[in-house]
Amino acid sequence: MTLHTQVETPKTLAYILKGYPRISETFISNEILLLEKLGFKMHLFPMRQPRESFAHASVKEIKAEISYLPTELFENLPKLLIPNTLLAVKHPLRYLKTVRLAIQGRPKNKLATLKHLLQAGYMSHYHLTDDSNICHLHGHFAHSPTSVTRFAASFSGLPYSFTAHAKDIYTSNKEKLRQRIEEAEFVVTCTKHNQEYLEELRGTGTTPIYCIYHGIDLSLFQNNIEQKNTENCHRIFTVARLTSKKGLPTIYRALSLLKEKGFSFTHTLIGDGDDRDVIVALIKTLGLENECKWLGTQTHEEVLKQFKKSDLFVLGCEIAPNGDRDGIPNVLVESLAMGVPALSPHISAIPEILINEKTGLTVNPKDPEAMALAMERLLTDEKLREHLIKSGKELVASKFDNKLLTHELAEIFRTQTPALV
Repeated sequence: MTLHTQVETPKTLAYILKGYPRISETFISNEILLLEKLGFKMHLFPMRQPRESFAHASVKEIKAEISYLPTELFENLPKLLIPNTLLAVKHPLRYLKTVRLAIQGRPKNKLATLKHLLQAGYMSHYHLTDDSNICHLHGHFAHSPTSVTRFAASFSGLPYSFTAHAKDIYTSNKEKLRQRIEEAEFVVTCTKHNQEYLEELRGTGTTPIYCIYHGIDLSLFQNNIEQKNTENCHRIFTVARLTSKKGLPTIYRALSLLKEKGFSFTHTLIGDGDDRDVIVALIKTLGLENECKWLGTQTHEEVLKQFKKSDLFVLGCEIAPNGDRDGIPNVLVESLAMGVPALSPHISAIPEILINEKTGLTVNPKDPEAMALAMERLLTDEKLREHLIKSGKELVASKFDNKLLTHELAEIFRTQTPALV
């Protein structure tokens, strides 16, 4: 007589993402890959197709099933309505409850809320069925991905959590954000500054809020070859999306001041965005065409190449008019790991990575004069450079190793979601 042992299919963790893969969100794909290596089975639900024609090499290693949700409300309306109608017929009380949840608080952007509701219904009908192995939903970003996530949780009866980053925190309606915190099993955010803000917003609620830095793969950011710049021309580097919160005009006005002083330099910018034409025009207006070049969106390999030949990394971060701001830009962590001294204004959580005079230099936002002086100091003071390089590498190794940080995140999932164990 032969006994057959049934192998239990592992439970699945669903990630709801705004888009996937995205060049500017390498930290998310790295997180997914590392969670898989720790034994998690993943299913990804991006709300839109990738915008870039290429992705970082690590994305190819991810084994997770990917189910893209219909993106456009009107264009994809039949595709959205059919599963939602079937879901409403099968679970009328749940569907009605979720519709009430959607109209609660009279959302300002009713079309966006409707789209998120229908996307959640589509996802629930096709993927969150009674025999589905998905046991937990996690939204990456507190705005639209978590909107879809909470509706899908309501439709399916599954628990949910979310990760909050920067723009999604500080441009969101506080009451809506508070409600999502209350509903969630737990919340993860990527800086202590964010954690304190969210805990204050939570008030007397009991939802756990964890700080897990994004971190980087330290093995990828090694610059062991001494590349002493023997030229008189200093090499300055920036990686940033061309948007208001990145404060690029401050950088270029500071560079203009350095040029007026007779300082010899080149500046390379990698990134793209809505303010592209404004930035290109400013470079021309300031007469910096010979010193500054813009490379657009580039691969991780090209970013590493530029880091290796740079003397200084600089960001101009500021709080945008709509409240948008950075948390800790990953490129600052990468710069310190590469041994390239870094400079940025001290807003939001940036002092958690650039500790002034210890791991980097910080200045006031929108202050080109202070930035120019700090640039000159970082490029000419060898003793300061050596101190910042050593301390910066030590900080990154101790607090921003993504392998260690993902272990912490995995433990949160296992503790807060027993079905995943």
